[in-house]
Amino acid sequence: MHIGLIGTRGVPARYGGFETAIEEVGSRLADAGHRVTVFCRHGDPAQREHKGMELVHLPAVRRRSLETLSHTALSLLHPVMGSLDCAIVFNAANAPLLPLIRARRIPVATHVDGLEWRRAKWGPTGRRYYQRAEALAVRWSDALIADAQGIADYYRIEFGADTRLIAYGAPILAEPGADRLATLGLEPGEYHLVVARFERENHVLEIVRGYAASSARRPLVVVGSAPYSDDYTNAVHAAADDRVQFLGGVWDQIQLDQLYGNALTYLHGHSVGGTNPSLLRAGGAGAPVIAFDVPFNREVVDGDGEFFAGSEAVARLVEQAEADVDATVARGHRLRERIGRYDWDVVADEYEALCRDLAEGRLRGKRPSGRRLLSPDELERAFPSRPHPEPV
Repeated sequence: MHIGLIGTRGVPARYGGFETAIEEVGSRLADAGHRVTVFCRHGDPAQREHKGMELVHLPAVRRRSLETLSHTALSLLHPVMGSLDCAIVFNAANAPLLPLIRARRIPVATHVDGLEWRRAKWGPTGRRYYQRAEALAVRWSDALIADAQGIADYYRIEFGADTRLIAYGAPILAEPGADRLATLGLEPGEYHLVVARFERENHVLEIVRGYAASSARRPLVVVGSAPYSDDYTNAVHAAADDRVQFLGGVWDQIQLDQLYGNALTYLHGHSVGGTNPSLLRAGGAGAPVIAFDVPFNREVVDGDGEFFAGSEAVARLVEQAEADVDATVARGHRLRERIGRYDWDVVADEYEALCRDLAEGRLRGKRPSGRRLLSPDELERAFPSRPHPEPV
């Protein structure tokens, strides 16, 4: 099969969950003998291949509201589209362009991601757009992909639409090593860790504020940055004290794995996406997790983690972790065993089966109308949103 992967920044993976999924799944599909084309808007335009995948680099409008859609539109006009047996479009924001794919008689699945319209970075217009795009994805896709049960439940209840539930995978790192920590001035087990883009729904500010209010002895190491939000980044830095160490982006995957695998705790504030690769990677490395309390995170961590919903809980939980290191480490070991069920090889097999169903026409047929079935009040009761407790 010739499979097109469309709608992301592309590979090598240096940004988020979609890019990680494409790198892990696409490379395995290529190893299985399929032709895999990835449409990229970041990276080296001269690079034409990565881990067996063909790369097509195209420009995009460098504006947050237009970047994804403009790049996807150019991708759909590229000549290589004519040879695809099926396409997987990532991000429901691209749904208005699905008719262009269908017009070329290419079966298409849309990976709908999380509840994007609840992200704090979008204003009223952006939120309305994403809500409308969800409905169009339901109407115009041959199949929908959800990476968490909560997302699958949302599309079933809100639109009466079935999804393929395909969670992300995670590497299991029993011995991550520690040789690359020395350059950062860190020692194994002697720091707390955050890895996240600086966006309000990732609650980096609440984590830093909570840690700064705690009596923790071990430093808080923060990996990540904000591509669009200088005000939020400034607020995060202003909330820190001299125990907080900001590393910016870390693209050395070995060093990042060592940061996960040697942290006393990993604090995970993501709240609106589905299954998050950073949470899986931390758990697979045996990092004891303190996660923001939403169903997506509980689905992964279940009884093998701690949860917070504000800065006070962060302060209490990091102090608790330092007070009983043995219990904290044991919780991380249990979580690593649990994360073993998130296997990239299995994930790739599920994508391959989906692509085969698409290419062979088994998923063609009338999709749900895309009409929303719940009123706003009913939606809030079914999927309650959490207020951001400490806005900038």
